[in-house]
Amino acid sequence: MKRFVVANWKMLPQTLAEAGEILERTDEWLGELNGRVAPNIVLCPPFLFLEEVAQRLQEDRLRSVQLGAQDIAASDVPGQTGEVGGAQLAGLGVRYVIVGHSERRAMGESDATVHAKVLEALHHQLTPILCVGELSRDVGWQERLVSQARSALQGLDGPDLARIIVAYEPVWAISTNPGARPDTPESAAGSAAVLRDAIGQSSPLLYGGSVTPANAAGFLKHGAFDGVLVGGASVRAGDFVRILQEAL
Repeated sequence: MKRFVVANWKMLPQTLAEAGEILERTDEWLGELNGRVAPNIVLCPPFLFLEEVAQRLQEDRLRSVQLGAQDIAASDVPGQTGEVGGAQLAGLGVRYVIVGHSERRAMGESDATVHAKVLEALHHQLTPILCVGELSRDVGWQERLVSQARSALQGLDGPDLARIIVAYEPVWAISTNPGARPDTPESAAGSAAVLRDAIGQSSPLLYGGSVTPANAAGFLKHGAFDGVLVGGASVRAGDFVRILQEAL
């Protein structure tokens, strides 16, 4: 299976011109492959840039890149200020959507809301990228990780589970959090095994704890993960293509 590289741009870049630079460098890299098969690349820009990025992804080599969104409303009820619905995302050409990111959970998003968003994404033929991860490695972290994953996937059968990508993001390893410390491929592989026991083998499993060009190879080549979810490094064009290179 081709690896996944999912770019979560968060609230960056500041301008459409800067977004264009990332797209141009990605396009150049795709042109340098010389017959090698590119990974599955998913770009998740801010909602502000979705339409423009969608248009750029219709050009030449960028046609192989898929468009993702960073969130989805838990329902299509129109009276939700500030939300973006699944039908709207699908209409823009979005094919993937990040659900349950640790930053959303930190703002109060519950397991029940994450579950509703997974269902909403599936309803609109979008592929959910379900984020799960423990806050710390204290006693009982495995049970909390399993509970988080099973809550989000409850009631789903085999075909639906096969449509979902799960991204493991240990919150304690994310560099923007106080006291963060880097995860290792060996440690992350143990977490991957815990998740596999809980969710089965059908869903691709990504690693997403502060991925950089320096550590991407270790997580990609260890064998426990099918790709990476990249945050800050994905809006630095040079860093992003270096991670793409490691995913070949």
